[in-house]
Amino acid sequence: MEALIEYREHLIRRLEQSAREFCTACKNRSPQDRTDGDWTVHQIAAHVRDVDRAVYGVRVHRTLQEENPLFESFDADAWMAEHYDAAESLQTILQEIQTGMDGLCTTLKDLPPQAWSRVSRHATMGEDLTLQSWVERSLAHIEEHLETLKKST
Repeated sequence: MEALIEYREHLIRRLEQSAREFCTACKNRSPQDRTDGDWTVHQIAAHVRDVDRAVYGVRVHRTLQEENPLFESFDADAWMAEHYDAAESLQTILQEIQTGMDGLCTTLKDLPPQAWSRVSRHATMGEDLTLQSWVERSLAHIEEHLETLKKST
């Protein structure tokens, strides 16, 4: 059990650190710089923020608050087409990412060990998806886009 607690503490620290690194990487680039993909730095930042708000953050909080909630799939491209605002300040987006991650990490630090095993369901991924798995996916998502930024400098 001690190793699991240490793993979760490391997961929270890495989530905090990755969010800071991602924001710094975005600040060190022009918002209109293109990355390896089709998106600009600004679009990637908005995407990371929006996925945290609409997907992983929601899934963590609902898994904590509800009994075995069901989550639908998320279409990132459709979301961007409908919600992306090129005029939004990059600084505002990055502040919202940091604030969101800080809040999530505060919540996670205060959880009793058994809360990490609370389960949820997903329309295509199946059942028994734990709160810990959503936190791991959140971290992987940030790290994926951080690596994209690093590779395209």
